[in-house]
Amino acid sequence: MVALTWRAAHRGVPILLVTALLMGQSPTALSESPAQRQELASALRQLDALERTVADSAVHAPVRPGERYHFDYPRLLADLARVRAGIQAHLTPSRAQPRDPSELAGDYRTERAIEPSPPPTAEGKP
Repeated sequence: MVALTWRAAHRGVPILLVTALLMGQSPTALSESPAQRQELASALRQLDALERTVADSAVHAPVRPGERYHFDYPRLLADLARVRAGIQAHLTPSRAQPRDPSELAGDYRTERAIEPSPPPTAEGKP
């Protein structure tokens, strides 16, 4: 029981860790500690695991016809790839460059458009 509670309580840890790492980074931190590099490398490994989980979930949860809302797995995977690229760019900068100001999408719930039925004609046939 304790193991199940522990596992359930820590499911959101990869996302929380990535968020904390991104918000805690100083753009002018040129000299980083070895511990920080290890933490960022660990975050990349956790991103690997998270991406595998999301990709597996996408395969096992296909969009069913007639469903109005579904989780947008491709958008989430694109955002995870963007986070990965940001961490990797920080770990191996080619030269000092300004940060990329584009934002993550963040909204993973999409609404499927309902196709309207054709209006009936005067004779009652479509």
